Amino acid sequence: PASFAQARIWLDEKIRFDPEKPQVAIYNMPFVYRLQPGYTLSIKQLCHALYLTVNKHSSLHTSLHFDIEKNLLMQRVITHEDNHKNNNTFSIIKTTHETDEQLNEILRDEKRNPHLFDLAQGLVFRCHLVYYKQISSNNILSDKDILIFNFHHAFFDYPSMNIFVHDLNQAYTTGQLLYDDTTNLRYLDYAVIEQQMSMTGASMFWLDALHDYKLDQSLSLPFDRYRLANEHRTGRGTSISFDFGQDLSYDFLTQASSNNISLEYLALATYYVFLFKLTNGENDFCIGINTHGRYRDELNSIIGMFVNAIPLRCRLDPHLSFHELTKHVQDNMINCIKYSYFPLQRIL
Repeated sequence: PASFAQARIWLDEKIRFDPEKPQVAIYNMPFVYRLQPGYTLSIKQLCHALYLTVNKHSSLHTSLHFDIEKNLLMQRVITHEDNHKNNNTFSIIKTTHETDEQLNEILRDEKRNPHLFDLAQGLVFRCHLVYYKQISSNNILSDKDILIFNFHHAFFDYPSMNIFVHDLNQAYTTGQLLYDDTTNLRYLDYAVIEQQMSMTGASMFWLDALHDYKLDQSLSLPFDRYRLANEHRTGRGTSISFDFGQDLSYDFLTQASSNNISLEYLALATYYVFLFKLTNGENDFCIGINTHGRYRDELNSIIGMFVNAIPLRCRLDPHLSFHELTKHVQDNMINCIKYSYFPLQRIL
């Protein structure tokens, strides 16, 4: 079977996006690399290293399909026999650019094009070589060229990139990648174990934690424009960065250190107070956070999609001191993390 995380992504793409209207991919994960000045890369060695790395990690050549009889989303590893019948399980694309505008357009396409991958065929990874001005005739990538590794999020998360780069580097340097497929835990095994886990305790915890909370009710926040009820979801988003300044940053670090609390918990408590003020005294909040989902050491060497989102509910008591609130937030989050393996779709 597919994992719970894969099922969420698959359903989101199949159901929440209208195929009749233009789509923007939100599950493409491109990673862009450029060589350090003076260095070169052998395309022949890179292709061989990619083959070894993809062959080691079965999640990079696995398909997703819905089994109507079982009423279950299933995953299947694409084998060498399948490759003889079809094309390779990953593609290497070569293009050129001369201007920054052209390069930016290529990067935008890698990030937003919804047609780059085919989950039903197991095409979940691609390598894009972007040469400066012209494709190399001697199969060498220079420091003026760009290398893009792009993955579909259903089979890949951010911690997976460290594993991918480590194995790719070893395969490129040595020309081989040793592993024992009979003893190593695979992502497929993780999905089976996940399905067989007892969820009773976690289910009771989340039922109690979210009792009487209306998850479908939006928080009353100030906004800069009205959103129509039937407005099509584009998937577009943005991010805003700002600098707290040296003095405030120092005070923030001092507060965390002197009270023996992590920066994460302190930031979360600060965010809850910010929402309290922004909503003119609302004191029952529920926000979502992502957890890495690798709750066993054996999972740290597997490429795959392990991320789970969990709701963090916090009831603020206006009479608490900020230190007491921070401790409350810390205890609450520690308890929630214990049951973070419980799939979000069962909570909702």
